[in-house]
Amino acid sequence: MKVIGIIPARFASTRFHGKPLQLLNGKPLLQWVVEIVQQCKTLSDFYVATDHQGIADLCKKLNVKCIMTSESASTGTDRVYEASQKIKSLGVDFDAVINIQGDEPLLPVEYIDLLVQAFNNDPGLEMATLSHPLTTEDLDNLNAVKVLINQKQYAVCFSRLPIPFSREKNVEALGKNKSIQKHIGLYGYSTSFLQKFCKQAPTFMEKSESLEQLRALDMGTQIKVITVSQPTYGIDTIEDLKKVEHLLQNNGKTNEK
Repeated sequence: MKVIGIIPARFASTRFHGKPLQLLNGKPLLQWVVEIVQQCKTLSDFYVATDHQGIADLCKKLNVKCIMTSESASTGTDRVYEASQKIKSLGVDFDAVINIQGDEPLLPVEYIDLLVQAFNNDPGLEMATLSHPLTTEDLDNLNAVKVLINQKQYAVCFSRLPIPFSREKNVEALGKNKSIQKHIGLYGYSTSFLQKFCKQAPTFMEKSESLEQLRALDMGTQIKVITVSQPTYGIDTIEDLKKVEHLLQNNGKTNEK
């Protein structure tokens, strides 16, 4: 099975304009992610999908394949789908796509491998994602998306609210409950499902929580959830960038590749 990676990189982010080109320890944020993906041995290839010439110029400098997409793409998944169609039109054949967030500078490369492996193990798989154990702080945090997982490791529901409701809100209770996890926004799709998903209009469930993975569940899709031990560190604001920069400096990581 051939699996490619696509990194959607939108310049005009509402919360953080020009985010992919913002410097983190002297290096553009997007470059951190690109250098992680370059270490991945399980992907057949990878591309950056963007609507901005400055980002395309960075890709050229880094010798990375770049697909120009429209400014009207409403979500990262829509940008990934548009890019995948253009890649197909170039005669490139692939069976699945990993949507790699362009704002995850500390993403372990092994997490990408896990998603690729899921499709290799199950050629009929339509969609897969990741999760990790919750903390008590995550329970009432509306920015921490919770996922309820069944015994076969498929998602039952996603929500910003605690699911299912529980009066037990302590680390020990959470540690024993493996069915409730914190979602990590790294996705894999079969090419056929990605097309079907992007052709489906946003559903009531999705719009209610502003979580597009609920559209997939509403469509009756089984979403494989792979549990990992550690969280990732997404950057949505300038404050997030400063926090990650501080973390990198404390861990002794510099801007050297």
